Amino acid sequence: MKIGIKRINRVTITSTVVLTAGAVLASGAFASAAQAATAPPAPSIVAKGGFVMNSGTGKALYSKTADTRRSTGSTTKIMTALVVLKQKNVNLKSQVTIQKAYSDYIVSKNASSARLIVGDKVTVGQLLYGLMLPSGCDAAYALADKFGTGKTRDARVKSFIGKMNATAKSLKLKNTNFDSFDGIGSGKNYSTPRDLTIIAREAMKNSTFRTVVKTKSTKQTVTMKNGGKRVMSWTNTNKMLSSYSGAIGVKTGSGPTAKYCLVFAATRNGKTVIGTVLTSTNESTRTADAKKLMDYGFKR
Repeated sequence: MKIGIKRINRVTITSTVVLTAGAVLASGAFASAAQAATAPPAPSIVAKGGFVMNSGTGKALYSKTADTRRSTGSTTKIMTALVVLKQKNVNLKSQVTIQKAYSDYIVSKNASSARLIVGDKVTVGQLLYGLMLPSGCDAAYALADKFGTGKTRDARVKSFIGKMNATAKSLKLKNTNFDSFDGIGSGKNYSTPRDLTIIAREAMKNSTFRTVVKTKSTKQTVTMKNGGKRVMSWTNTNKMLSSYSGAIGVKTGSGPTAKYCLVFAATRNGKTVIGTVLTSTNESTRTADAKKLMDYGFKR
C-alpha cells in the first residue's frame, strides 16, 4: 500500500507541474494577444518614405521604405550645421564677411535665401539662424567657405562637403552622400529617412543647434560695410513649431526631385520622438504625415 501511495503522489505532482507550466504559457499567450490588440495601428502616410524613432533609446517606432535613397532638399542643411558645430573650439561670434559670390549663387540657382547683403559682417552664430530658419543657401555657402580648407573658394567648398561625408561615415550611414552644402547638388545628394533621422538626432545633442531649430523667428543685428548696424529678420519655415504641441525642430526641405520633406522632433512628458518624411506631395501633406508619425510615436 505504501508503494501505491508514492506512485499516486508522483502522478499528482507531475500533473500539477504540467498544469502550472500550461497556465504560464497560456498567460503569456494572453498577454501577447492583449499587447497586440492594444498596439495602435500604423498610420498611412502620403510621403514615399518615413521613419520615427525614440530619440532617447534610438529604438525604431515606424518605418516606411526607411532605407531607400532619396533626394533630401534643404534637410541637407542639418548636416551643414552639424559639421560647423563639430569644429574644434568653434567660435560662434567669429565674423564672416558676405561675398558677392554668395548672392550670385542664390540668383543663379533661384535658391532660398537669408537675404544676406554683400559686405555685411555676420557672425557664425547668426549664419546658423540664417541657415536653419529661412533655409538660406547663401548662409550655407558662407559657412562652407568659412569652415572648408584650401586657398580658393572652390577648394574650401569641396573640403567642407568632404567633411559632411566624413561625418556621415562616422555615424555609420551607408545610404547617405552629399555633393552640396545646401541640397542643391548634381544628382549625388541623397539620404534616407532613417539616415536623416540619425543625423538630426546627433545634431540635437548640441545645445546651440537645439536653440536655433526651435526658434520660430528672430531679429539679428549685423554690421554693415560702413560700420553701421542692420537688423535681419528671419522666420522659421518649420510651421510645426506653432501647430504641434511639444514640437522642438528640426528642418523643412523641398525641391523638384525631393518634393516636400521634413525632419521633425517633439517632446511630451519627458519623451522625445524624432523622425523624417521624404518625398511628400505638398506642404500640407508633409505636415499631416509628420503629425501622424509623431502621434504614433508617442503612442508607442
